Amino acid sequence: MGAGLKWNSGQISLTGDREDNQDRVSVSGDEHSFLAVVADGMGGHADGAQAAEVAIETCLREFNSASHPVRDAAGFLQHLINKANEAVNGLGAQLPLELMPRTTIALALLQDGKLNWVHVGDSRVYLIREGQVVGRTRDHSHVEILLQEGLISEEEIAHHPLRNFVESCLGGGSELPKLAVTDEQQLENGDVVLLCTDGLWGGLGDVELARYVHADEIPIKRKLREMCEHAIAATFPNADNTTAAAVIWENPGY
Repeated sequence: MGAGLKWNSGQISLTGDREDNQDRVSVSGDEHSFLAVVADGMGGHADGAQAAEVAIETCLREFNSASHPVRDAAGFLQHLINKANEAVNGLGAQLPLELMPRTTIALALLQDGKLNWVHVGDSRVYLIREGQVVGRTRDHSHVEILLQEGLISEEEIAHHPLRNFVESCLGGGSELPKLAVTDEQQLENGDVVLLCTDGLWGGLGDVELARYVHADEIPIKRKLREMCEHAIAATFPNADNTTAAAVIWENPGY
């Protein structure tokens, strides 16, 4: 079991070239389970920052009140998404549809030597092993559809004119948002689970992301700051809010 585990994790959120920061990030864990969450309040909608904050607060409250390790990790993550969606919808209950708060979200749950993740929108989760991206979420976006159909390349996503067209989110009156839950994955010692908003992956490719988090002898919090600052510099003067959380799995006994 996961008793006695210690988590090497970090988080960061930078405003970039925007006037305010509508991203939110948080991590929580004990000796059995660890949850990381990022959310990106959708900038074209009122109160996006509040939507992101309420979504994360809801997920953390549900996680911290549950028994750990949680049973049925995939089902539990879907439960978190549904509760967060209800909470974000509650913010805009008296507003017209076009003004209702919305947010993307991505969650990763680590326990018992395994990883489960879920996401809605274009905030991502990456699994990085030995300096290589071995898995990541697939965005709920128009450009992701184009990528899967072979019409554009991975490198073209960040600069495509429809990159910010998100096809699923929390809030906006949706009773059940389109979400994707990964198959459970076995973790290996040294694996890095990285969560981020599009401000990060929009400025750095997968190869660069993996290189940053794999750098030896650099504390994870410093890695995250350098990585986010690089992404902001790469997209100046239009850098988006740039947010990330990471946890390193350092439990070779599994």
